[in-house]
Amino acid sequence: MDSRKHFALSLCFLFLFPDLSHSNIQLPGWLGDNKMQGSVLKLKKGVSSATFDPSRVTQLSWRPRAFLYKGFLSDEECDHLINLARDKLEKSMVADNESGKSIMSEVRTSSGMFLGKYQDEVVADIEARIAAWTFLPVENGEAMQVLHYLHGEKYEPHFDYFHDKENQKLGGHRVATVLMYLSNVEKGGETVFPNSVSKVSQPKEDDVSDCAKNGYAVKPKKGDALLFFSLNPDATTDTRSLHGSCPVIEGEKWSATKWIHVRSFEKPVKQEGKGGKGDCVDENENCPVWAKAGECKRNPLYMVGDDGKCRKSCKVCSS
Repeated sequence: MDSRKHFALSLCFLFLFPDLSHSNIQLPGWLGDNKMQGSVLKLKKGVSSATFDPSRVTQLSWRPRAFLYKGFLSDEECDHLINLARDKLEKSMVADNESGKSIMSEVRTSSGMFLGKYQDEVVADIEARIAAWTFLPVENGEAMQVLHYLHGEKYEPHFDYFHDKENQKLGGHRVATVLMYLSNVEKGGETVFPNSVSKVSQPKEDDVSDCAKNGYAVKPKKGDALLFFSLNPDATTDTRSLHGSCPVIEGEKWSATKWIHVRSFEKPVKQEGKGGKGDCVDENENCPVWAKAGECKRNPLYMVGDDGKCRKSCKVCSS
């Protein structure tokens, strides 16, 4: 191809994709980049960026669906999360299966605390990276919980999906969990899946704990992240997702957990309509934009139905 044709094609490409030259998606070998960068995707989040490299992900199990990302966090990010949490730790709690209330239990003996989703730039970057990896939006996630396990502390095998209805009111079931290891553990502290179909075929190293031998086990390694799904692809609960944190035998364990729900976990923004009637509200800050775009007619069940989310913006409230 002569230089004139190459130049014309380049202009055509830039015309079709005018933002590519300053996009955050890096294409290997594009525009004079002679060194292949691998499969790396950069996502913009405020003034910082989150980098996700799928070549570092290994599939561990299909039942349950579980994947390990090597080096998901840098050492500096791990240390930063620990420092944010260290002075604010409280006894970890569990959700009561009937009432849904948080209660103390010997089933879970760690300590922990929750970070704000956008507490600082580092936390916001990690939130964006999790969304990129899981293909699940940031708003579907709970706040990140940092956990600390001392000698002998554990979390007995449990499910992350809910058995009660109360905890499903906001966001529905937890569909996925991202467990990030913030420290190495000398011995013990493995994440174990007792019901995994892969537990029989997994070779066990000599230094694993007895607890880890009871299922498919993942050894904590600083910076690695474990993603597993609590729901099947058909949205039914997956009993094979039963998992636990084995007791720490030597050293200590730091981790950060991100639970992600089926729907948005952010509390709705309620805006009262005329007369202050309780049923005349917008339950999403985007309602005015959606209404202007014609969604009141195109999507009436969601927008203005008996449980409509945008009744105020769709102007269906009684005066």
